[in-house]
Amino acid sequence: MSSPDPTQTPRPPSRSRSRLFSLSLPISLPLSLSLSLSQQFLLVSFPVLLASTLVIGWWVGKQVEESVVHRIGGDTALYVDGFIAPHLDGLHRTGQIGDADRRALEALVVDADWARRIVSLRIWRPDGVVLFSSDGEGVGQKLEIDEGLEIAAAGSVYSEISVRRGRRQTDHGQPLERMIETYTPIHTAGRGHIGAIAEFYQMPDEIDREAGSAQRRGWLIVAGTMLATYLLLFLIVRRGSLTIVNQRNELRERLMQLTAMHAQNDALNARVRRAAEDAISTHEALLQRVSADVHDGPSQDLGFALMQIKNLRDAQTDAAVDPTGAALLPDLDRISDAVQAAMRDLRAISADLELPELEALALDAVAARVVRDFEAKTQGAVIVTLETAVDPDQPAPLRIKTTLYRLLQESLANVFRHARGSRCRVELRTDAGGIRLAVDDDGPGFDPAQARAHRRLGLSGMRQRVESQGGTFGVTSAPGQGTRIRVDLPSTARPGGEDGRNMTRTNDER
Repeated sequence: MSSPDPTQTPRPPSRSRSRLFSLSLPISLPLSLSLSLSQQFLLVSFPVLLASTLVIGWWVGKQVEESVVHRIGGDTALYVDGFIAPHLDGLHRTGQIGDADRRALEALVVDADWARRIVSLRIWRPDGVVLFSSDGEGVGQKLEIDEGLEIAAAGSVYSEISVRRGRRQTDHGQPLERMIETYTPIHTAGRGHIGAIAEFYQMPDEIDREAGSAQRRGWLIVAGTMLATYLLLFLIVRRGSLTIVNQRNELRERLMQLTAMHAQNDALNARVRRAAEDAISTHEALLQRVSADVHDGPSQDLGFALMQIKNLRDAQTDAAVDPTGAALLPDLDRISDAVQAAMRDLRAISADLELPELEALALDAVAARVVRDFEAKTQGAVIVTLETAVDPDQPAPLRIKTTLYRLLQESLANVFRHARGSRCRVELRTDAGGIRLAVDDDGPGFDPAQARAHRRLGLSGMRQRVESQGGTFGVTSAPGQGTRIRVDLPSTARPGGEDGRNMTRTNDER
């Protein structure tokens, strides 16, 4: 028996498939950025399906060829068994073929019609001894039992395409390089005993014709099936690709719309920021003007009135004046005290309205300035905690400093007016994330809901000032529990808050 045909092994298709994969990857990957999904499928799936078609077609062709070989070998084995078995009836008794039977076998090989398709015939004994050979070689020798001989000895017919060249062809006794090699059992002793095994060789022409025709039909079926599968998959991928392209275009249009809206929002935010800055500047300029008008107007008039009252009082105390005017002196003293109190209040209001120079001050210095002025005016004590972690090379904008100044000034004024004598604490923490200000007192407290309902100008103005700078303002208070004001400001103004919404905390945060 021969070894498997190396030309019929699946290795060449496997190597072809490896080359196709190695060629397809460098082609498809760089183009994947510019090709659609269906085009990428065409490039990547074609080598895969082609390799699959080659492998499946080769396997189907191999199965067809083996089937034809077994059929032809089996048909011929029936003739061989029918014609040779009568000449081997005495083999089970002597173990050898008689001379008469040998001459009859030689005549059959030469003259019989069925033997014309057989190129060489050899008869074996099941133990491996050669009993007969059409070319006369190896008779009487015991040779190695191979696979075909074992299968035939077990009662089955074994056929294959045998390809041998050179020394292997000579040692095996194969007449030509490529032949159909068949082993078939020969039944003797009443057809119930396998007394011998016939080994014969046939030309492969008939197999080449039948197997070739069947293989061509198989190739057409496999190729047609693969092509139909390829086209069906392409249609499915094409439909999905078109859907993806349409969705991508819609997303691109929406992204462009969102980009335009974002640009509009940025422009609006910039306008709001500029408006807030202008409002702060206008407000401070108005306060400066009011402060100057109060100082130069009512204060001067009250000063003049106080001077006239002093002159009148001095005149009434003169002995030459009518003694009845002495009764007016107490009234003049009360009027003088009232005018002096009004002048002090006007001067205090004018001083509070006037904004000091803050440009050169850091945030903690601004807070310290407000607390120092408050303690000097009220003779009260404030517990101050200042923590700063900002870059001195990047100072806060003037509008932030102004906002901090006014917030702390108003908060301490509220403590003095509504919680006089209570303990007051001020905490200021600044870092790259923003500014956090907290003012606490142990005063009588109030109901924030009622304060909002009555539109208290102090809290409302503070909230508006903070939110115009993109910060958050919160008040926590309750009757008998003191008050806490908490302010968060960004290091740079973001009108409307970081997410475009005004955020105000309520009394629930206590």
